[in-house]
Order: sequence, then C-alpha cells, then structure tokens
Amino acid sequence: MTMSEIFLWPGTKACERLGVNPEGEAGLIRWMVNTLVYLVASLIVVWIVVV
Repeated sequence: MTMSEIFLWPGTKACERLGVNPEGEAGLIRWMVNTLVYLVASLIVVWIVVV
C-alpha cells in the first residue's frame, strides 16, 4: 500500500459504499470526503495543542 492510497483511503471507502468508481467521475466525491475527514482531524489536533 502506497502513501497516496493511505491518504485517499477514507474517500475511496466512501465511494465504494456508495457504489461508484472513485477513480472515475466520482473523484470529486472522494475529494470531498477526504477534505472533511482531514479537516476534522486537523481541527482536533489544533484544539489539543492550543488548549
């Protein structure tokens, strides 16, 4: 498993659950899911560091 596959894993799994191909036209869905996952993870890290 490459690093890019690890980083794209949340969006890929979400696309698979929706029954769409994450490599094709559903790339935007994968991008959105990955953005939301990593946004939440980053905010949690920032809140832990600041507080």
